[in-house]
Parts: sequence; C-alpha cells; structure tokens
Amino acid sequence: MRRLHQAYLTLRSQARATQPVVGADARERTHKRSGMVRKLETVFGTVEVERTGHSGRGLSYLFPVDAALGLGSTRYSLEVDRQVALGALRMSFDATLEMMAVHNAAHVPKRQAEQSVKRSAVDFDAFCGNTRLHFPEPTSELLALTFDQKGVVLRHEDLTDATRKAAQEARPKMDSRRSKGEVKRGRKRRASVAAVYTVAPHERTADDVIAGLRRVRDAITKPKPRPEGKRVWASLQRPLKDVISDAFDEAADRDPKHRKRWLVLVDGDDKLIELVRAEAQRRGVEVTLVLDFIHALEYLWRAAHVFFDEGTSEIEDWVLERLRRILQGEVSQVVAGMTRMATFRELSAKQRKPVDQAANYLLKRKSMMRYEQLLAMGAPIATGVIEGACRHLIKDRMDLTGARWSLEGAEAVLRLRSILSSGDFDEYWAFHEQQETYRNHLSRYIDSKVPEIAPPTRRRRLRLVKNVA
Repeated sequence: MRRLHQAYLTLRSQARATQPVVGADARERTHKRSGMVRKLETVFGTVEVERTGHSGRGLSYLFPVDAALGLGSTRYSLEVDRQVALGALRMSFDATLEMMAVHNAAHVPKRQAEQSVKRSAVDFDAFCGNTRLHFPEPTSELLALTFDQKGVVLRHEDLTDATRKAAQEARPKMDSRRSKGEVKRGRKRRASVAAVYTVAPHERTADDVIAGLRRVRDAITKPKPRPEGKRVWASLQRPLKDVISDAFDEAADRDPKHRKRWLVLVDGDDKLIELVRAEAQRRGVEVTLVLDFIHALEYLWRAAHVFFDEGTSEIEDWVLERLRRILQGEVSQVVAGMTRMATFRELSAKQRKPVDQAANYLLKRKSMMRYEQLLAMGAPIATGVIEGACRHLIKDRMDLTGARWSLEGAEAVLRLRSILSSGDFDEYWAFHEQQETYRNHLSRYIDSKVPEIAPPTRRRRLRLVKNVA
C-alpha cells in the first residue's frame, strides 16, 4: 500500500500549473524549481512528494501541487493527525502510539503526537461559533443549562498565581510520606464545564424521587426521558464567566424567541450562582435556578449524623422523611425542626455545627428549591448530566495516574473530547480540513484561488509509412 500510494503521489506531482502563479502579495512567481521533495508520513508509512516550486527574487515558494493534494503544513498527513487525536481522546499518548503501531505504519513520536492533538483543536472556537445543531422538530419545551468545575493536575508553571503561591508555601506534615489531602494540594487548576440540552417533561411526586434513590427500584417505574441534543464542553483557559456566556449563546440559538422554559441547574456554588444571575440579567432572559437536590440531601445526612449512629435504620428514616418534606416545599419547617432538635438536646456549638451548616445552606438557597412546582411541571431537579460530563470529560482521561498536563495540551484534549462527546467529531474534522486548506494554501494566493494544474502532455510522434501497394 505504501508503494502504491508513492506511485500515485509520483504521478500527481508531475502536474504543472497551467495559469500564472500569483501570491497573496499580488506578485507573480515566475521562477520554477523542479524536483523539490518533502517527506510525508501517512498511515501506510513514509512517502515522498516531489513537485515544482514557484518563486521569484525575494519571494517565498508556492506549491500548487501541495494545494491540489491537500497536504498539511507538517510532515504528518491529516489522516494521521485524525487517528492520533481519536486515540489520545480515549487513552494515554503511550497507549495511543502502541495502538497505531499495530493498526498502521505511521511512525509518530510522543512529542509529535502531543503537537498533533494541539493542531487538531485549533478550530474549536470557529466551529462552535459557526456550527448550528440540527434537531428533529419540534424539540421538547424544557431547555436546561448546567455548569460545574473540576480540577486538573497541571505542571507547576501553568497553575494560577494563587494556586502556585499556595503550593510554594505548603509544608508537608511528614518527611517520608504525604498525609491525607496533601497529595494533590496545590497541583490542580479548575476546568469550567457546561452542558446544554432539551428534555421532555417528566411529572413525578416526592415519593417517586425517593424511590429512585433506593437500591432496589420498582420494575413498573416509567423510564425518565433522555436529554435531547446534549452538547457539552470544558475549558481550563477560559474563565467561568465566559463559559457561562457561551452556554447562554447556545441556548439562544436553540430557542431564539424564548418559547421554552429555561432551567439552570447548579450545585449551590455561590460564585457560579452569581455569574448565572448576572448573565441572565445582562441578556434580559428569565431563567429558573434549580439547586441539585442531591447536594441538599448530603447536608441532611451530615446533620443526621449528629443525632443518630451510622448505618442504622433510624438515620435513614430521619433523612428520607425530611427530604420528602423539602421536596413538598417545606424547607423552612425542616430547618426549624433540625435546629430545635439540636437545641433540645443541649448540644455544644462544636457538636451542632453540621446542623447549623445544613440550616444555613438550605435557607440561603430556598428560592432555588421550589421542588414541588418543578416536579409538577416535570422539570429535572438533579445535575446528573453535568456530573457525568465532569466524570467523562475530565476524570476518565485527564486524571490518569501520574498524568501532569501542560495548560495548552490539556485545553486541546478537553476541546476535542467535548466535540467527541457531543457527537460532532466527524463534522468538526471536515470543518478542520477546510480550515487547514485555507490556512496552508488558499490564503497564500491572490483572491484565495490556487492556479489550475494539469499533467504534462506528451507530443505524439507520427511516422510516415510508405505505401508499397
């Protein structure tokens, strides 16, 4: 296959420009130099492309044959870049290169593989800004936006200033080993993760929600509707504010007339909530903020451990009963009951601290906990989509044992994994190849037009045959 591909390239490289070769600087390249060779690493192995270069005094070379063949700017073909990218999105670079050594004949060192992934991600912003998703009409009436942040272990020089300073000032408690919580302290930078999707209403009651938490579920329970057109993305370089703005742009593209009910599901982070409200106010969009009920449930469990022993039926009954009342809209009553219970038992400030923390958490976010209304309208009340996105986009790939990323490399992998998870990779790669053609070839010619090329013609030599008849 390599020899066949080499023969094809040899045949194509014999073509010559049939029109004047004029660069983007409007200057014609009148000097020709034949036999200029470049190496090309393909899935079949290394081949050579021999072609004619067009130049002039003080002018750069132009290669119309390269443009006709769609060659990139590096030694590696776009197909090799694609296979490296697809492998590196799912596994480590070492495993990717081992897989490529089995399935094709391309030789790609590890450093070049890392550079290949960075090149492959350069058109992410342009693709997301110019591409609109196509959905079957009509889509469901609930439009959900959800956000979270997840830490990625980075090299020391790529940490934020505050994190790097904290790492420098940190002093381990022991010399021979790290204590609990010290292993990754001062090593991570938080990636902002966003997801946008539509979903059909799914009406249920508080008891239905609690039944879904149990290990053994009712076989007749109706399945929840699946998210429609889910698009996820993550970024380490862009601030959380910009990622939130991007998600609102995506939502506006899906529902430009604001006919759907916009829901924003959050985990209770104060900074995140503040940024979401500011963005909604800036755009004049009405959104319904929804606190993930699982986070509220965790605070109930912490408070319950003040009153009951771990692993008993009493603690579970106490928590689930208060969760049921919260789902029915009785947040204030639940908080009042917990604090009175702690007071009647005459607990010290230290003993009752989890109860007071739970009470403050719930009361502060009461406006985002109108679960009785949300359940009645069939809206989601959990952030499972964004939790799954954080796990899939970041933890499953970025948190491999021993992995320590550069900021640029981690951002490239996150961008491509986002596109792959959203089901847009094939469309993105076609767009990327078009952009590569423009950058490497079209942009270098006047009017972005490559001169036509044609194979050299051979003169026919006619031989006169004497008629002896």
